[in-house]
Amino acid sequence: MLHRINYLGLLSLLALIGILGWTTENTGVFGFFGFVYYIRYFWVVPDELFRFHVQKAATIAFMAEMLLLIPFLFAGSCLLGAAEAVPTAFGLSFAAAILVFSAALLILERKEQQGAGYD
Repeated sequence: MLHRINYLGLLSLLALIGILGWTTENTGVFGFFGFVYYIRYFWVVPDELFRFHVQKAATIAFMAEMLLLIPFLFAGSCLLGAAEAVPTAFGLSFAAAILVFSAALLILERKEQQGAGYD
């Protein structure tokens, strides 16, 4: 039987960037160790419902990122100045999108496990 790989598990490879924090003494990259969470998806069968949940969570995360970018830009320009506002705002909105994606996917998976109805 042909085993299909779940490509969402490949996000766990981003955790390898966290190792650079030890070699370069840059503590800012330790946040990449959070991607170790996605190792669990190598053992999830990517059926149609799973793909639908990933698509729905990605849509929610994308909209959250776009909606949070502008407030982060304004707050960054007031607190940090114009030069550092743009990279900081993009970094924060990307981190927020990753967190929203993970939370939305976790909620959708829990609803599926509990047998809740879908809207």
